[in-house]
Amino acid sequence: MESGEKRQGIAYRKSLTFARMIVRSYQNLVNAKHEYVLSKQLLRSGTSIGANLAEARCGYSPKDFLSKVYIALKECAETTYWLDLLYDCDYMETGEYQALKSACEELRRMLSATTKTMQDSLHS
Repeated sequence: MESGEKRQGIAYRKSLTFARMIVRSYQNLVNAKHEYVLSKQLLRSGTSIGANLAEARCGYSPKDFLSKVYIALKECAETTYWLDLLYDCDYMETGEYQALKSACEELRRMLSATTKTMQDSLHS
């Protein structure tokens, strides 16, 4: 298995764990904080990371695979934004915020490395 593909498989599993964290956070934001708009954005972007990695696994070409991983990477960036905003507006406790932000940053680093590996292999 190529290192980019192996890394993507690990990222896929981590994205499932992260998505569960996001869903639980969303439920807490809605039920305890009565926050419905920003939390929905977080839910969409945070769960979209794994959804795009699932699509990448069935990519019809290396370029299609790379495109889906890039989308997942962009969703990581968006998720970070919503996390920062929710925290800055006092909707999230520090511990929850730090755990989610750390997990999202780990995914971002993995996806960034995958895109670099794939770009290098497509151009060689």
